[in-house]
Amino acid sequence: MSTADSQPIRVLVVEDDPVAADAHVMYVGRVPGFVAVGKAHTGAEARRMLDRTPVDLLLLDLHLPDVHGLQLARSLRAAGHHTDVIAVTSARDLTMVREGVSLGVVQYVLKPFTFATLRDRLVRYAEFRGTAGEASGQDEVDRALATLRAPGPAALPKGLSGPTLERVTGALRGAAEGLTAAGVAEAVGISRITARRYLEHLVDAGRAGRSPQYGQVGRPELVYRWVRGR
Repeated sequence: MSTADSQPIRVLVVEDDPVAADAHVMYVGRVPGFVAVGKAHTGAEARRMLDRTPVDLLLLDLHLPDVHGLQLARSLRAAGHHTDVIAVTSARDLTMVREGVSLGVVQYVLKPFTFATLRDRLVRYAEFRGTAGEASGQDEVDRALATLRAPGPAALPKGLSGPTLERVTGALRGAAEGLTAAGVAEAVGISRITARRYLEHLVDAGRAGRSPQYGQVGRPELVYRWVRGR
């Protein structure tokens, strides 16, 4: 069964950062067969929305201001909510990953991520959700479970590398007042043009914002800021 033959999969975005939440809602809306039914910025707000709105899938940031995402998932299970969860996190603690499996976390997406990364996870989830009927044997069970697993790391745009992206991300997160492309280039040891490509990638992924900085002469220069405070 495909999502095209059924009702759209209803997604609630739970993300405390407004810029990131808007980006995730937009991403969900761009994937056929999915619809964002709302967004919540805290665990308490998510609970209230789940009590009044049918939801199939939570796109859940694990670092919320009032509760850890896994604690929220645990309380939802205890309250009788069986909504599946795609966890969104910058943490890389595999113990937390294992804990999440028992709480209905079917996928993890590491920040920062692109639309293509989330689209891949949503499509795989839809394929898994669409499996029905009785399996003919072990192979069919294995194939159903395998749909949730990505074949490998999601590809970055051509010319970008994961290690350099990590360094650019670290530099930007550590700059409370933001950085220009020249500032990132100096901090990371890459060219200004290359730095701008990585920064624009972070903006496209909803993890950074940009604004013009006006000097005394010449055109304004763009300043990039990490959209989260941690």
